[in-house]
Amino acid sequence: MMDQQIYQARYEEYRKAVEAFLNQQLTDKPRWADLYDAMRYSLLSGGKRIRPVMTLEFARLAGIKNWKDALPVACALEFVHTYSLIHDDLPCMDDDDLRRGKPTNHKVYGETLAVLAGDALQPEAYHLILTSHALNAEQKAACALILSEASGADGMVGGQVLDTIHESKTREDVTLVHRLKTGAMIAGACKLGVAAAGGSESFLKAAQEYGYQIGLAFQIRDDMLDVIGDQQAFGKPIGSDQDEGKVTFVDLLGIEGCEQAVLECTEKAKQSVADYDADGFLSTLADAMAIRNI
Repeated sequence: MMDQQIYQARYEEYRKAVEAFLNQQLTDKPRWADLYDAMRYSLLSGGKRIRPVMTLEFARLAGIKNWKDALPVACALEFVHTYSLIHDDLPCMDDDDLRRGKPTNHKVYGETLAVLAGDALQPEAYHLILTSHALNAEQKAACALILSEASGADGMVGGQVLDTIHESKTREDVTLVHRLKTGAMIAGACKLGVAAAGGSESFLKAAQEYGYQIGLAFQIRDDMLDVIGDQQAFGKPIGSDQDEGKVTFVDLLGIEGCEQAVLECTEKAKQSVADYDADGFLSTLADAMAIRNI
């Protein structure tokens, strides 16, 4: 385990660098400035920035000369993640009014502009990767492929389809939903860091396993917080999954079963990167996520 002060200092350094980079993006003011405003509203709405932090740490561990060179790649994934949240909150999807304690994008800008803001964030993500001056052509191509696979029909979007259109009632089915919907993007974030540094194939596989296990633990914990969480801290309504009639891990395992499953996933995640996580940052991050309340 890493010393908590050292861990928090590094996490905060990564997070601040991500926020600063994101704040520099989409600052143009053309005649369609309202689109940029809507994109920035959700992009800069806060959050823990877990995914880009993972990208930066994996890039550091994979030997990148300067971890800040991976910021465009880390933030590209955050662009795609933000688009998914905007669309996820729409009336045709989860119909949520709050996200991170603030009105959702469509509540502020209307449904049409919210859809278009999400649409625009996707190509802008690839623009960030492909115009990065710190990566060579092979690294850019590898990162673009990882992001497309993580967010596409066999990744996040596929999971969203299973979650919203198909009924998932068994543990196997619910696990598949979240392996795609949540796990694919977290695993993608980890792999992006390795790819940005030109890391080995074995490290890519370890990063992917770490991400999938963290993603599953994250979702199980999320289901728990939807039942036992504090709405003000959680930043969105409690009990929304139950109201929508979704079968969650709490329904399948109970609270105590969920706690055990989170611990098991967390241990698997830590074991998958034990050969690479020299100072224990990834292990400490996994433990912190297992007990999060927001």
